[in-house]
Amino acid sequence: MKHLKLGILLFAIAALVTSCKSDKKIEINPAEIAIKGTMEAELTAPPNVPAPVGNRKAKKLLVNMEILEETGTMTDGVEYVYWTFGGSVPGSFIRTRVGDEVEFTLSNHPDNKLPHNIDLHAVTGPGGGATSSFVAPGHEKTFSFKTLNPGLYVYHCATAPVGMHIANGMYGLILVEPEGGLPKVDKEYYIMQGDFYTKGENGEPGLQAFDMKKAVDEDADYVVFNGKVGALTGDNAITANVGETVRLFVGNGGPNLTSSFHVIGEIFDNVHVEGGDLINTNVQTTSIPAGGAAIVDFKVDVPGTFILVDHAIFRAFNKGALGMLKVKGKEDKKLYSGVKQEGIYHPEGGTLQEMPDDGNKKEVVKTGEKSLAEKIASGKQIYTKTCFACHQANGEGIPNAFPPLAKSDYLNADVKRAISVVLHGKTGEITVNGKLYNSVMTKQTLTDEEVADVLTYVYNSWDNNKTNVKVTMVQEVKSTH
Repeated sequence: MKHLKLGILLFAIAALVTSCKSDKKIEINPAEIAIKGTMEAELTAPPNVPAPVGNRKAKKLLVNMEILEETGTMTDGVEYVYWTFGGSVPGSFIRTRVGDEVEFTLSNHPDNKLPHNIDLHAVTGPGGGATSSFVAPGHEKTFSFKTLNPGLYVYHCATAPVGMHIANGMYGLILVEPEGGLPKVDKEYYIMQGDFYTKGENGEPGLQAFDMKKAVDEDADYVVFNGKVGALTGDNAITANVGETVRLFVGNGGPNLTSSFHVIGEIFDNVHVEGGDLINTNVQTTSIPAGGAAIVDFKVDVPGTFILVDHAIFRAFNKGALGMLKVKGKEDKKLYSGVKQEGIYHPEGGTLQEMPDDGNKKEVVKTGEKSLAEKIASGKQIYTKTCFACHQANGEGIPNAFPPLAKSDYLNADVKRAISVVLHGKTGEITVNGKLYNSVMTKQTLTDEEVADVLTYVYNSWDNNKTNVKVTMVQEVKSTH
């Protein structure tokens, strides 16, 4: 009997040991993961991302990327010569998995003027690949690397002067998924912040050159998502439906500024801090350093427009770091019962504004008159960066907050009064089209010519009385104040 009990005990111990051994996770050295076949990488321009890796085996992954130097739009009326990986800022999104052998071919278009290279933060090796990829216009270079660490990584050009190449848009993201892939979500998007430095001030029209001194001083004229003002607003907004989970792959190309990434009206369920394994939950705003990244996941529960910002907030509303996530679906009054007024959060542009006062008169600078068409075109640009947020795209204003400019009896009745309001601001009650408004119109820091142009645009839009506001009219009003 004793021998029987001892045998049962020994069997139980053996079974327990065997069970513990089978439950123990076997660590695999990523460098030793076997390659199963070859495939060409899918590369996508922002805000799109390639299909998830899922359960696929590690492969030899062929990445072919072309460098293009080309002129693009920074904002309405402002152009800039971008240096790009794949023709977009940020560059093409690269999606891999742990253990892949990436064969990377970098080509420099023959029409380009400068040599370039690429430093991928996902690479374990000298210069992140930069020392192997220096390529002159009209040539290409190929090198290989093994993906050893899962995470979301920045890549950028590292050709001297390094800061200039990055500042001109040469950055992007490479994702290394863990074995088995990331948890599934409904929507995924690619967003990357960058700061730009131009010879002209924010909004100054024309083709703007890079300003090295401003870059060294970290005095950015534009801070934007995906390479330009408005890249993620209006028709370019990203989208989702109520009940869906959204994943944003967010990078910061810099070259200088840290991003305080936030989605107004949402809370991040999960944040892969700095794009790594550490996951933080229930996060309002996450810091993303220059040359860093983060993965944020959240579920959208109610419809509406959710605003993406760098919460260093003047960058968002005055320098361009603002995007939109438009969510469609059924409302849930238990979660959010407020009356929605669309259009509250909009870019405000780079024009400086002050509260109204009676002093600080600016020196009068005389200038020649433009044609009516030239003034309207100029005025539209000024309106977009100065007046749009409050008075909206079609001059409709915001009910109970800012009066309409469209078909405005107040505006059309007295052009001198309108000029004075733009020059000096206004507080207190006014009646417009039979409705009472009591808000503040800030004083605009505009030249006499800009005041004339923007008012001419307004008067010649939206069924107003087509007044051509002259610079001399602005100067006359200014001299009597």
